Amino acid sequence: MSKICAKYIFRTLFRIQEHGSTNATFTNVHRRYASSVNSMSVVYNEYGNPNKVLKTENCQLSKCLQADEVLVKMLMAPVNPSDINMVEGTYFMKPKLPAVAGNEGVGEVLDVGTNVKSLKTGDWVIPNQAGFGTWRTHAVADYPRLRKISNDIPPLSAATIVVNPSTAYRMLKDFGNLKPGDVVIQNSANSAVGQSVIQIAKAWNLRTINIVRGRDNLDDLVEQLKQLGATHVVTEEFSRTPEMKELIKSLGAAPKLALNGVGGKSATELLRHLASKGVMVTYGGMSRQPVVVPTGVFIFKEVTAVGYWNSQWNIENDTSPERDTMFEELCDMIRECKLIPPPCEIFELENYSEAVRSAMEGFQGKKKVLSMQDFQ
Repeated sequence: MSKICAKYIFRTLFRIQEHGSTNATFTNVHRRYASSVNSMSVVYNEYGNPNKVLKTENCQLSKCLQADEVLVKMLMAPVNPSDINMVEGTYFMKPKLPAVAGNEGVGEVLDVGTNVKSLKTGDWVIPNQAGFGTWRTHAVADYPRLRKISNDIPPLSAATIVVNPSTAYRMLKDFGNLKPGDVVIQNSANSAVGQSVIQIAKAWNLRTINIVRGRDNLDDLVEQLKQLGATHVVTEEFSRTPEMKELIKSLGAAPKLALNGVGGKSATELLRHLASKGVMVTYGGMSRQPVVVPTGVFIFKEVTAVGYWNSQWNIENDTSPERDTMFEELCDMIRECKLIPPPCEIFELENYSEAVRSAMEGFQGKKKVLSMQDFQ
């Protein structure tokens, strides 16, 4: 077992003590209420700067559920870039206002309506689609809006499984027709998606070339990514040198698949390194620069450049067996410690503003995650 894996299991299964003491034993909690339960939510009534438009709101949720309803106690929810963009009003998907913030998270079922057969008290659930509103302590929702997830995995893994691991899984599964031994190249390799790509690729016996930005602690980052399973880790600067071509040559095959989360010149370099008839999938644009494709790679290498948006895939595959299979395989990897989340900072929900402010300050190496466990 790697040092990273052992540390992760200890922190998520026993006790997390960052930004408040948070008990991470999540079963059989908060059942001592009568006809209603007090819920605190992080809401916004207008789009804008999250530091200004977000606020907390308290309300009483009735325990007298309608036939199709489920009462959920939220456990954990991350602060993702898409959450910030949705509050700002710059995300492609815009919820109806007023709205509860947060697209991803995990909760425990406290009670179900008489028509609900797929869920029972004690089950863990994740949102079935984006826009659910996970930054709250409790929710009442119709059961189709929820999806059961295994409750024998760490809560942090369950809370962060919908966006980043799923995006990585689908891109590796659906593009490039990959086989064991094939090479995948990606930029933004130290992002949450990038770290999921590294781990899933290793589990599937794929080799990875991982491009990161140069930094002072580069050696530490390289070691972290290699512990996760990265085959090679190089900088953006190195990827533009003749030595990069030698590295690819030493692998015996050029990358069949490139994953682009940056855009701009970084995406152009990925295309240059692709094998003939290779595929580049763009899932993000951290540089806020357009993807520029050299004419030669289209004509002479016949590469394909496509985009991927995980939320759209979820909508199109709402009831697909392929979606069930994906979550089952991801949970298997988590149980086997082949897939762990990136380093995280845990904030109690009442300190959401600190978590949001920190998340908006730029890359810091740790994902911000809200915990609802201490709410009474």
